[in-house]
Amino acid sequence: MRQSYRIIPIYTADVSGVCSALYELGGMTVMHDPSGCNSTYNTHDEIRWYDQDSLIFISGLTEIDAIMGNDRKFIDDIEHAARELHPKFIALAGSPIPFMNGTDFPAIARVIETETGIPTFAVPTNGMHDYVYGAGIALEEIAKRFTEKTQNLNLLEKENKFGRSVNLLGVTPLDFGPQKNVELLKENLHKYGWNVFSTWAMGDALETLQMAEAANVNLVASVVGLRAAKVLQEKFGTPYVIGTPNEWLAEDISKALEQVEEQERSSIIVYLNNRMQKDVEITLIGEPVTMGSLAAGIEKTYGRSTRVLCPLKECEDLIGEKDAIVLGEEAMEEALKDAKIIVADPLYKPICPKECEFYELPHVAFSGRIFVS
Repeated sequence: MRQSYRIIPIYTADVSGVCSALYELGGMTVMHDPSGCNSTYNTHDEIRWYDQDSLIFISGLTEIDAIMGNDRKFIDDIEHAARELHPKFIALAGSPIPFMNGTDFPAIARVIETETGIPTFAVPTNGMHDYVYGAGIALEEIAKRFTEKTQNLNLLEKENKFGRSVNLLGVTPLDFGPQKNVELLKENLHKYGWNVFSTWAMGDALETLQMAEAANVNLVASVVGLRAAKVLQEKFGTPYVIGTPNEWLAEDISKALEQVEEQERSSIIVYLNNRMQKDVEITLIGEPVTMGSLAAGIEKTYGRSTRVLCPLKECEDLIGEKDAIVLGEEAMEEALKDAKIIVADPLYKPICPKECEFYELPHVAFSGRIFVS
């Protein structure tokens, strides 16, 4: 029972992560699901739902179709919608039932692409992972399939046309909330002479992301962008830096961006540099890059020692010596029992010590739209 949750919610699932990452890119995302559980994507996880259109569908998988493996109905429904709506691409995301049935999503994607001529890919979700996994693979697919090497774009043209430019990777509302928060990150970089060429994937169209090679460096603002950064490095040789450019860490990130560009280093994790080693005073809970960057900023600005507790999988390489991956409600409650000052989403408060000093920092991927203003 150690993996059960009695008090706090679980993080947004991988399927919603796919939808969030691709929301603004003009494609069509299809969740293959009986329709029910995954409708929570638009009612809880997606803060853009009422302000901005996006082609997101649930297949409405029936019991008999699931048992009989009737993939043709799934394919025909997608193709019918695609011919009417003309999406730039089609993304297929699975849920627990097609996962248990062994649905061959890559094969279905090939059939749809062949019959419609529309680029189609599958993201191997099953509803059992958190949003980092789904959103990360979705942006990785965009980097693999849609970024192009520009024929006449040499280094001199990059410098003349774009100045010092950077792609901001892994930016979704699940970690960063409304667009205004993303604009603050861009402003923080601009203060140090960096122009944000593209943001993956809020505020920019697919056409802008396709020209990602034009940027000098990539900045991974959350773990969601790490897979895409590795693909862009492999395709174009673009180095990357890992860190969120909050107001306290933007200067350090700017120096790191310069360093990887000039010294041709492959990558730097900024927020793990020069962390304090004395006893922990402040505990932060959440996604490792954003909260790690906040922790580093607190130490730099206020001289208070911090640690980050990360409740997400596949993040082991992005945390420091004092930090920890903590999975499950019981494990988190145990890890927090001696904490004096805690910074976390408000829904963590019931499992925190009553005598602790608690600072609320809402996280859409954890509490949904409850605290979004």
